[in-house]
Amino acid sequence: MNRFPSISRTITDNLLLKRCLRGPIHHSSIYCFNYLKPIMTMPIPTPNERIRRFKEALSIVYGPFDNILSSSDPESHALSWTPPSSPGAGGHLGRYLWTDAFGVINFITLSKELSCPPYLTLAKRLATTVHDTLGKTRDQTSRLPGATDAEPLKGGLRIGKIHSEEEDPRDGDGQYHHYLTLWMFALNRLALATGEEQWSLLAVQLAKAVHNKFIVRNQSNSQAQRMVWKMSADLSRVLVPTEGHLDAATGFVVYRLLQRTAEHMHGPPGDLVSEIADYRLLIGREGKMRVSNDCLDLGMGLWICHFFRDEDWARTLGSQSLEVGKILLDAKRGIASRDANRRLAFREFGACLGLRCYGCGADQELKESVKGVLEFWQRYLEASTDEDLKPISLVMYAAAGIPGAFEDGYLGRG
Repeated sequence: MNRFPSISRTITDNLLLKRCLRGPIHHSSIYCFNYLKPIMTMPIPTPNERIRRFKEALSIVYGPFDNILSSSDPESHALSWTPPSSPGAGGHLGRYLWTDAFGVINFITLSKELSCPPYLTLAKRLATTVHDTLGKTRDQTSRLPGATDAEPLKGGLRIGKIHSEEEDPRDGDGQYHHYLTLWMFALNRLALATGEEQWSLLAVQLAKAVHNKFIVRNQSNSQAQRMVWKMSADLSRVLVPTEGHLDAATGFVVYRLLQRTAEHMHGPPGDLVSEIADYRLLIGREGKMRVSNDCLDLGMGLWICHFFRDEDWARTLGSQSLEVGKILLDAKRGIASRDANRRLAFREFGACLGLRCYGCGADQELKESVKGVLEFWQRYLEASTDEDLKPISLVMYAAAGIPGAFEDGYLGRG
């Protein structure tokens, strides 16, 4: 019996085509025009209801975990938990880096919201499982080139696509910069939440390992000139040479967060000065910090801006993005005016997450628009479901409802 049909059967389901997963920040919207029938309107959720929906969304992806936490020894049971591989995060062997990054961060949020440490143990178990799956070759016989059991992230992390890069170089497996930086952020938040420096060291290890693989340098002076969007799983060759819109800006923000935590927790091993200098140079290129009219791109842009909102680049991009956000979410002329079969839920959840992290200021109408998007997706039941696409939608739905560990300062300043 489906315990949470209002989420599990409807959030994106028929609206998302499998190819949408090839890179949610970089690509344009893709629509699927199947008819969805609105059946009921859900009431505005109370705080307890939001937590319930958050937990149940996660449990659909990662299996029921309330029985673990209600046992006589929840910590021991959490330590023995294995994240499910079917369907899991919807990727290769049940792991998909973007989805599982949200999963780790969401478990951290639950641990703080409910004052329940075993959720942190689940987050750690998920992180380790990702490293032991996506940090290995597709046949799982060895670590990715450059990595060892002692340094498991020196070879990067695969995306987790169902198809191999040989089958489909553009849309198959490989490594994405924006997925890697999101995973670095997840490890960084895990370090702050647990106080365990090993997670910070792993985040820095990954950051230093992959940085130069995605940077194209000027041959005359070796300065960073541009980035590439996708590398092969072994990081030996470029699969997609174009540059992701937010890759440099996200690197600039996330690497600085890693550096700050590293200096606080373990000192010199966190030295990312040269990498940060590369990103600073890249975001200074003319026209590279433009506002996007894609919901997910807009939301992730606002999310990175909110960490350094007083800096000129963030202030400019953030304020301009808020104006575009008003238009995108407008009930009469934006996405909210469209039928459900012409909307992409996970991209909208990205916009909601970014707006909630950045803050809508005194703009009550924009705040209501964000609420309206989340409530909208509660109205559609009994839609046909693509099981491969459900996980990414559910974890992003949860984060948009309660941003928690995605927010600056939520776990202190580390």
